[in-house]
Amino acid sequence: MTEPANQVRIVGMIGVTREGAESSGATLSVFGGGINPGAEVPAGVDGDYILEFARVHEDAGFDMVLTGYSSSTPDGFEVAGYAAAHTTRLGYLIAHRPGFVAPTLAARKAATLDQLSGGRIALHIISGGSDAEQERDGDFLDHDARYRRTDEYMDLLRRTWTAKAPFDYEGEFYRLTGASSQVRCRQRPHLPLFFGGASDIALDVGSRRADVFALWGEPRAAIRERVADIRSRAGERAGDIRFSLSVRPILGNTEEQAWRRAEDILARVREATRGMVISGQPARLQSVGSRRLLDFAAQGDLHDERLWMPVAAASGAAGSTTCLVGTASQVAESLLAYYDLGCTTFIIRGFDPLNDAREYGRELIPRLRELVAGRKSNPVHGHGEYGAPAAPRPAKD
Repeated sequence: MTEPANQVRIVGMIGVTREGAESSGATLSVFGGGINPGAEVPAGVDGDYILEFARVHEDAGFDMVLTGYSSSTPDGFEVAGYAAAHTTRLGYLIAHRPGFVAPTLAARKAATLDQLSGGRIALHIISGGSDAEQERDGDFLDHDARYRRTDEYMDLLRRTWTAKAPFDYEGEFYRLTGASSQVRCRQRPHLPLFFGGASDIALDVGSRRADVFALWGEPRAAIRERVADIRSRAGERAGDIRFSLSVRPILGNTEEQAWRRAEDILARVREATRGMVISGQPARLQSVGSRRLLDFAAQGDLHDERLWMPVAAASGAAGSTTCLVGTASQVAESLLAYYDLGCTTFIIRGFDPLNDAREYGRELIPRLRELVAGRKSNPVHGHGEYGAPAAPRPAKD
């Protein structure tokens, strides 16, 4: 599941229930559990849709798909296992919150699935950005305590996967005696651990424990600073950390068409979230990452050439809500600029999830891979060249 030099990994996201007419074309959450226009009433799990969604991503050239997590949504391990059994190449990035499954058991569950899927599993460790949501599952730790627990949790995942003999552990949150596992990951030395978080304590934990540090779509100058900061905190293991960037491409055959589509999506999101979002306040109150996105949105609708922020502002930055707007070629150039900053994985999804996944596979993904293959150096240490900037947004009539 790791990407060789001068290659890029593309990750989509699959849902469990086909979107309703109310949210068609303006879906914020494919997995549910948050602000999700038109999907307030739980609709269960649609196995046929899961398989269709996964196969569309596999056919479109995605490397992996993300399964989401919240206090009310279906279990990502089960969804990933079901989809993996019916696909051959596609990988599965399972969002997972520490605190509800013992780390040793989570390690064995993930390693078992990695073996059964032929090495197609990764975990995305998310500590939680909302006290209220954590409390729905009985977790009453505060924000910083959750990250301290995550630190121990990720340490124990790795030890369980790699220890050659039973081990003991005594920390603030976990105490183990004689821990061991008879199942190892198929991937060596273990399956990849993605990690998300934007607070100071999150940066410390992620720089110490993550294989891939997940970033939301922020202006390039901010991403450059964040990558440098994390590598500085990581010290000797700085070269071992990779970075992912989450963003929503909005494509059109022409740039004008892409911007018209973006404005239509924004109008529908604003209507669907009316009364659900307090201006300037994140949907997840303790999420520093969401506050950062809202701050950038307050500074202006458009950053760099085509990083567009109004959907983040309209939704309380509920997850990945910043957009790259333009033709497939223009958006590929923008993603390449982030690649040159060290982001070698891109988590992309659209507001019309199934159709957008197909659309990305036609031109965006092949074009991005072509651009990355032409790079003279690997950006793991930040050495790369910017592509030619895309044209500025055309003036409105």
